[in-house]
Amino acid sequence: MKSGFVALIGRPNAGKSTLLNALVQQKIAIISPKPQTTRNSIRAIRTDADSQIIFVDTPGIHKPKHELGTQMNKEAYSAASGVDLIYYLVDGSVPFGSGDEFVLNTLRQMHLPVYLILNKIDLLEKEQLIDLLLAWQRRMDFKEIIPISAKTQNNLDQLIEVTKNDLTDGVQYYPADQICDYPEQFIMAEIIREKVLLLTEEEVPHSVAVVIERIRKNREHLIINAMILVERDSQKGIIIGKQGRMIKQIGTLAREELQGLLGEPIFLELFVRVEKDWRNKKAKLQQLGYIQTELEDE
Repeated sequence: MKSGFVALIGRPNAGKSTLLNALVQQKIAIISPKPQTTRNSIRAIRTDADSQIIFVDTPGIHKPKHELGTQMNKEAYSAASGVDLIYYLVDGSVPFGSGDEFVLNTLRQMHLPVYLILNKIDLLEKEQLIDLLLAWQRRMDFKEIIPISAKTQNNLDQLIEVTKNDLTDGVQYYPADQICDYPEQFIMAEIIREKVLLLTEEEVPHSVAVVIERIRKNREHLIINAMILVERDSQKGIIIGKQGRMIKQIGTLAREELQGLLGEPIFLELFVRVEKDWRNKKAKLQQLGYIQTELEDE
């Protein structure tokens, strides 16, 4: 059996989470049109008859504006350092910019095979795609350049087959039926956060974290208590909404998806708490799981 680790690297909104979910044929990472949706490195496992590929979805690399953003970049770089090869995912419908050059300079220093994955080709005309391929060939010596559409799953089979060629014979790291190495509570919290991202605007999505505080079961339901953290009282008001309509809508959407995931009736209780400036507090970021190692002295 061939096995190995593949990191998905790219700028925010390149489509990494959509691709990850498509590659394992199940929703592992939350998806949102808001940038910087993914905050942790998420491992998804694809196992077939002759291979096991562990895909590591990373936060979008960006210029950080707070400690959370700094930690997200560190998480992305750290995840990429221990893999066999890298997928550099690029939104083919967006012009090349300084952020892309920043990522390329980082990749050149890693000394790992890099596949350029040109995503969203369903939005491009044939001539546009040809020009784009030629332009990217001049920017870096990629191991492979593969155009895909994560949304329509166009060309993903070819991507997998080519990837297998760069994996070595190895061990099976995970059971064949396991598709994610994060605990169930992490997935629950992410599903709830996704609904907040979907339904709110402006500064609210980036200021939200979700913590599963308690899970218990009675005769009829699995009861989940979750806390939504925000940074300001005004954001709390937005999350709750007029006469509680917004938090009810968030809860309804999250409960429906959680029931599908867990296969049993869910009673979901959501609460909102203000934790001022939590994105700049290292202790809070560690508590929430955004810093994986012990805090170091500055």
